[in-house]
Amino acid sequence: MAKKIVVTGLGTSSPLGGNVADTWKALLAGESGVSTLDHDWVAQYDLPVTFAGQAKVHPSEVLERHEVKRLDPSSQLALISAREAWADAGSPDVDPERLGVDYATGIGGIWTLLDAWDTLRERGARRVLPMTVPMLMPNAAAGIALSMHLGARAFARTVASACASSTESIVNAYEHLQAGLADIIVAGGTEAAIHPITIASFSSMQALSRRNDSPETASRPYDVARDGFVMGEGAGSIVLETEEHAKARGARIYAELAGGGVTSDAYHITAPDPEGRGATRATMLALEHAGASIDDVRHINAHATSTPVGDIAEYKAMRSVFGDRLDQIAVSATKASTGHLLGGTGALEAIFTILALHERTAPPTINLDEQDKDIPLDVVTSPRSLGTGDVLAISNSFGFGGHNAVAAFRSV
Repeated sequence: MAKKIVVTGLGTSSPLGGNVADTWKALLAGESGVSTLDHDWVAQYDLPVTFAGQAKVHPSEVLERHEVKRLDPSSQLALISAREAWADAGSPDVDPERLGVDYATGIGGIWTLLDAWDTLRERGARRVLPMTVPMLMPNAAAGIALSMHLGARAFARTVASACASSTESIVNAYEHLQAGLADIIVAGGTEAAIHPITIASFSSMQALSRRNDSPETASRPYDVARDGFVMGEGAGSIVLETEEHAKARGARIYAELAGGGVTSDAYHITAPDPEGRGATRATMLALEHAGASIDDVRHINAHATSTPVGDIAEYKAMRSVFGDRLDQIAVSATKASTGHLLGGTGALEAIFTILALHERTAPPTINLDEQDKDIPLDVVTSPRSLGTGDVLAISNSFGFGGHNAVAAFRSV
């Protein structure tokens, strides 16, 4: 018999705020976390895109000096968010061998890697820091920052599936709890890849918005004038456990993680299947695990990156799953406010989905001035009540390489 998996703790450091409360408040207020980059390297490399969704609170303002020195920025953000989530869950007293970590990143320690390369070229091999490799590893957030801090000995697993990474980690955590591999799991993802090389690369593939004169309105999901995504950085962490375990320790429960689905397009290096077939299957798997029908879904936090091709492919997938029922589902596209956190985006948006259920309020989508007629969704543009009774919501994430991950959450 399937176990009921519940959410008992939330933590984040995002472009909208340094914690969950500030981030959620800013999101509901329709604020943008996107701004012009104030770095010398923007002009040095003549970057065609000069803005991004930077973390609202710099990790150096939160962490101890030795933690900043020994962790890549991606792991710093992960540690901040995980500490908040763990405290929010009541700092559970759990056997370390029954505590696991399912964490993700899309790129990992890119700042550490490229800073070390500059040091090697300019100052020689002896000046490269001995912690360089542990800091740049994609598993550094899960294995070094989180598991060592929390003393998690059940496992510390890392997913790297591009922009689907942290949603896939959440789905993995669901499966690992169902399998009895742990009593509590900290799941989520992180990214700190606002770097000249990633901006240059994404720009070269025509993936980024170039609204340098108006960065706060650049991410425009579903708008006819959308011209690409906006890079963001941050982390999101979620404490998950079985309902039985949570109730036994008297934990506060935000929502149920009802199920999830993970599929692959096997279609193109960067483009999604134009008909959204992989995304469709991932959604159907999530609903199947949740024991739910399409009629149970009232809210979707869409991947909605603000790219001309991606938004339509996701719409086709949603229409394929829900048919006419889609017209009655409240859809939020929160990257308009945060930018796209790449490997961390699914975790942040899962938190938004969980809070939408917990507070019965779907968050708004900003910057939608003229909705694309080819994407006739019921887009939430101001905070909207999700009503009473049992509510099911899903959170979508899709990534380069054809990765699709969908998590389903239910109100409690």
